[in-house]
Formats: sequence, structure tokens, C-alpha cells
Amino acid sequence: MELYKKIGFILGPILFLVLVFFPTEIINPVAQKVLAVAAWMICWWISEAVSISTTALIPLAFFPLTRIMSVKEVAVSYGSPIVFLFFGGFVIALAIEKVNLHKRIALNIIKITGTNADGVVLGFMIATALMSMWISNTASTVVMLPIALSVVKLLTNDADGFTKKDQNFALSIMLGIAFSANIGGMATLIGTPPNTVMLGILENDFGIEISFVKWMSMGVPFAIVLLTINYFIIVKLFYPNNLGKIDSSDALIKTEITKLGGVTKAERQVLIIFCTTALLWITRGYLNQLFPALKLNDTVISILGALAMLTIPLKFSKGEMIIKWEDTSKLPWGILILFGGGLALASGMKTAGIIDLVGSKIASADGLTVFMVTSILIFVMLFMTELMSNVALATIFVPVVAGIAMGMDYPILGMVIPVTLAASCAFMLPMATPPNAIVFASGYIKVYEMAKVGVVLNIISVLLLIGLSYLVIPIIFF
Repeated sequence: MELYKKIGFILGPILFLVLVFFPTEIINPVAQKVLAVAAWMICWWISEAVSISTTALIPLAFFPLTRIMSVKEVAVSYGSPIVFLFFGGFVIALAIEKVNLHKRIALNIIKITGTNADGVVLGFMIATALMSMWISNTASTVVMLPIALSVVKLLTNDADGFTKKDQNFALSIMLGIAFSANIGGMATLIGTPPNTVMLGILENDFGIEISFVKWMSMGVPFAIVLLTINYFIIVKLFYPNNLGKIDSSDALIKTEITKLGGVTKAERQVLIIFCTTALLWITRGYLNQLFPALKLNDTVISILGALAMLTIPLKFSKGEMIIKWEDTSKLPWGILILFGGGLALASGMKTAGIIDLVGSKIASADGLTVFMVTSILIFVMLFMTELMSNVALATIFVPVVAGIAMGMDYPILGMVIPVTLAASCAFMLPMATPPNAIVFASGYIKVYEMAKVGVVLNIISVLLLIGLSYLVIPIIFF
């Protein structure tokens, strides 16, 4: 175990014990205990001394032990509708991956964008972003990377070897995949874990609901703008390749598509279920107006989609389903526990009055405007997410930001949404997100090459998010 992990491992419980047994007079005793648990969790989350999902179980044991909340009250967070919303999304994504539908869609998108080197990069970026809207950004990157490596190898094996132009192309395609995987997830509520953490905290603790269609009406255009800027910054500004047409790439993509064979019955069935689920998410508001007795919500729709994947038979006579329950062993169950732990911590902070206290302290500070506070919070979140898990960071930050918004008498969504999106704008370091780490492992990228592009994209993202919070969010959500 690395030294920083050892320090974090020991420091977490020590802080907990100090705060519990040596309380101060600044806040009430219950709040002091909540802060003790929070300090322990933050130490372990930052240092990753143990799995972040393991850390998320701490409230389930220590909230009852310290008499903050009962087991029953804490356990409600781990069984929140938001947890099941994401569970349903995971099952649907698992089915898409199992039948290779995501790879077929990605390859056909790349085929459409042409064989020009810049067009190939754009194709990979669009395909990765579209997949990341619905399946995990890690899975999207894992699917795209081998195909991208095959295209890059075409250049290394040509007559002139691996030139500077080829190197820039390789850098562009690798960075494009990683950054697009991060960006695509912002477009939907289930696309990236921070979005789901935010949704759960808003519904559980503040009674605020955000529909799929409302989020997408903001998220999709924002993702398109950020993706376009990423493309031009990478391909035109930092790593122009000037290669023109790559003759062999078209044949390679066609070969990969040929390997998949014809569209199977399983793929068609998964596509129908997926499209139906997405359509229900988008139109549920209109359906509830037409049929008030339905009372559809995003979680119910997600579970219906999952049930359809698990129960509608491919071959009724043989009882063969698209996916079996045994396949769900591949689901990231730890992420679901992480959501529950985050919701439990946020609930404890609200119950103890910490959120209200933070909000009132910020609101009473002289000279701080809503614009200044929102901008600072976006900046802090975006650059901190380079160093620690964006899910853990969103879990800690979102309830506090909501409290600040309430204290300043400003709509909660105006601050919470841009700050949550900032958690997905990690473009500087390989350890910031799984996609960054995966493409870094390809060997075609050095840390400084990612960092010099990333710092520019981070600053641009801060400015875009500030603009979003004042120009777009009020129109859609207020």
C-alpha cells in the first residue's frame, strides 16, 4: 500500500474519534457526529485507502451507532428509487454490450464520417460520446480503443514509418476517445454517476425532480458544444496531423463490420427495447398528462426496460433470454452502494442542519455575489475532480452547494447543475477518470501531452459552465 493510502487509512478513523469524543461548541452535537463520519469517509475517498464503495457503507453502521439516524432511516438511502434507476440503466447497458450492438453502431458511425484522418478522429469522438450517453464511459472507451489502435497501426506499418504526423494523429484519436467518453455522459441523467448522485440528493432531500427530457434539452446541446470545442482544440490547435486520407482505414472498418456478421435477432430485440425505454423516458411527462393513472417516473421506466431485457425470450421454446440473471454479476454493484452511501451522508448532513448552516454562513458573507460564488464552486469542483473520484466529490459537494444556494435565496438548480457537470470535465490527468487512464495505458500519450490540452479544456469548460448557469439553466429549469 502506498504511503498516502496508509496515511489516509489511519487518519480517517482518528478524525472520526477526535470529533466524536472531543466535540466543539461551534455546532450542535448531532452535526458534530455527522461531520465525524464525513471526515472519515472523505479521508478514505480521497486517499482510496479502501474501495470507495466500501467507504460508502460507513453511514449504514456508524449513523446508528452514533445515534444520528436509525438503521431503518439510513437503509432507505441505499434502496432509493435513484439507485434502482441506475440499476435498470446498468442492465440495459449490459444487454447492449452482450449482443455487441454498441460496437456495430460505433463502427457504422465511423464509416459515415469518412477516411480522412480528421474525419476518422471525429467519427471516433461522436461514436464514443453517443455510447457514453447510455452505457458507462469506461465500457465506451474499452470498446473503441482496440479499433482505434488498429487504425493507428496502419500508420506505423506504412512505408514512411511512424512520423510526427502519425504521432499527432495517434494522440488526437486517443485523447478524443477519452474526452468524448467523459462528455457524452453529461447529456443524460444516467450517462455518468455524478448526474445520478445529484438527482438522488435533490429528490430525497429537497423534493426537486428533473425529468429525462428536461435534462436532455440542456445536456445534449451542451455536450455537442463541448465536444465540438474539444475536437478543434485537439485536432486543429494542439495536434494537427495534416495526413489527409488514410486509404487503408476504410477497409479496416469494413473488415470489423464484416466480422460482426449480419444483424442478429438478439441485436434487433435489444435495439427495440432500448429505443422504447429511451422514448418512454423522453415522453413520460406527456404520457402522464394523457393517462394520469399511470404515474410513470424514470425509475419505473428503467426497471421496465431491465425486466424486458431479462424476461422477453429470444427463443420461447428453449426459454432463452437476452441476458440471464447470472450475467448481472458483471454489473458494477459497488457503484450502486456508492450512490446509497452518498445519499445517506447527504441525508445525515441535512438532518443535522449542516447544509442550512453552510448556506447561511455563505449568504452572510460580505461582498460575495451569486455569480462569484457559483463561479468559484464550478472552478473548485472541476479542478478537484482531477485528483479524486468524481462520484465521491459530487456526493460531498452537491448537498453543500444546495445549502449555499438556499442561503443566498437562489434557485438550487442554478448552482447544483453546473457544479455537478463540472465533476465530469476532467481532461488534465490520466488518473482523473477511467477513460483517461485507459487511453493513457495505450502507450501513445505522455502525461504532459494530456495535461497541456487538458488545462485549456478545463478553463474553457469553466467558462462554458458559468455561461450555462446564467443563460440556459434559468430558461429550462426555473
